[in-house]
Amino acid sequence: MDTMEYKGYRGAVCYSAEDRLLHGRILGIEDLVNFEGAEVEELEKAFHEAVDDYLALCEKLGRAPDREYSGRIPLRIDGALHRRVAIAADSEAKSVNSWIADALEAATKPGRSDAARSQKKRRAARKATG
Repeated sequence: MDTMEYKGYRGAVCYSAEDRLLHGRILGIEDLVNFEGAEVEELEKAFHEAVDDYLALCEKLGRAPDREYSGRIPLRIDGALHRRVAIAADSEAKSVNSWIADALEAATKPGRSDAARSQKKRRAARKATG
């Protein structure tokens, strides 16, 4: 899945071979806002219009558009994993919170998912050739 950005909003983009269309949705908002196009230029225009329409609708309804996150993530993990995270954080002289934030930052960098998929494919190919 690829993404695009406009006015601080990100749109996730996929291709439907069945419909022969590019389609997407705005990420990070509670409302479901979709857009589509047959070509990249049409898709970008539709994405921009979707964001503008979303902002106009929020203004018309007198509500703030979804935007910022609080920065708090309630997280429940296995005790053994918690221990490993605490040890890893301590070994880097970081708090657990700081260590997790750094790990999440690294995991969500643009292009990282492509690299991870490539790495998984290489591992699978090595296993197959044994």
